[in-house]
Amino acid sequence: MTDDVAAARAAAEEKSAFSHAPVDPDATVAYGDHPDQVIDFFAPRRAGGAGPAPVVVALHGGAWRAPYDRRHLSPFADVLARRGFAVASVEYRRGGDGDAVAGRWPDTFDDVAAALDALPALVRQTLPQADPRRTVLTGHSAGGHLALWGAARHVLPAGSPWRCGGPVSLRGVVALAPIADLTVADKLDVCGGAARQLLGGDAYFAERQPYADPSLLLPTGIATTLVQGRADLDVPQAVAESYAEAAAKAGEMVGVTLLEDVGHFPLIDPAADACAVVVEEIAQLAW
Repeated sequence: MTDDVAAARAAAEEKSAFSHAPVDPDATVAYGDHPDQVIDFFAPRRAGGAGPAPVVVALHGGAWRAPYDRRHLSPFADVLARRGFAVASVEYRRGGDGDAVAGRWPDTFDDVAAALDALPALVRQTLPQADPRRTVLTGHSAGGHLALWGAARHVLPAGSPWRCGGPVSLRGVVALAPIADLTVADKLDVCGGAARQLLGGDAYFAERQPYADPSLLLPTGIATTLVQGRADLDVPQAVAESYAEAAAKAGEMVGVTLLEDVGHFPLIDPAADACAVVVEEIAQLAW
């Protein structure tokens, strides 16, 4: 496939993923005082299995940049709700008002940690038909990075403000085309240097990487699956493979589901077959 053809297909996939109208949540609850410190809750639309509904915590992508918020993930959240899951779609502070800046240090990480800590109680209050003890954490692209990071907080360096005393209570993590290895992502200039920007730029990248790079926070002891399109031009397959290799070296097996002829956005596009694969990967861990 020529570069032009590949780029055209990627553009068509992105257009399809963003063509769906946002779906309103059943409730939106704050976990902090900032306007971006909120969680959208989607109640399960039907019974998916025996007992209370499992919870899927979803973190949206968008290179940690301000123009991309949780609304573009709401059609995917609706698909999960229709499958029988309770869904918590987390918003968090991102970069500045323009496209140039990715993430805020330390605000982006403060928010994800705070949201995950608050979630069990918020789920019990907001979705009584859900069981927070059966939670799967998922995220797409930059959100995949945050999902892997959020599951690894117990192995953060001592003294990290985000470190928790033990593994979070999760059935597992399903990371979708995640920016899972910041070194590789930086070398490949993923999303226009977003990984380096996330950590504050050149002066801070190496210093902050041990606190922010999922590939350095292993093993987690939590069941983890990566779903990756082989034709992904935004976050290439090499990023996921590097994370899986790092996990193996740390003595942990990470599942990697590679999808042929699939790019970056079909994983969260309700109209794409790849999205159905993602839902089944989540179901295998949740039920």
